[in-house]
Amino acid sequence: MREKLIEEYFVKEVKKAGGLALKVNSTSMKGLPDRMVLLPNGVLFFAEMKATGKTARALQNFIHKKLRGLGFAVYVIDSKQKGKEVLLKYGVYTS
Repeated sequence: MREKLIEEYFVKEVKKAGGLALKVNSTSMKGLPDRMVLLPNGVLFFAEMKATGKTARALQNFIHKKLRGLGFAVYVIDSKQKGKEVLLKYGVYTS
């Protein structure tokens, strides 16, 4: 499945759960995840969106490791199912 379709679906589900999936655009740092997800009860994590079967590039993995080292969760989402699993982990999946 194309990355765009997975991302649209995930953003829609986050909104249905009462959260925000903010697009991360940085001119000062490459490799940041695509979305910063804010959920009810102060939950914050990052989501890297990929087409089905694709993986993060080396620079993205490096940045993900730095973010995890700071205590943030980072998920690579390459399917609707993976998006559902991430939201279920936080108890907010609605569909």
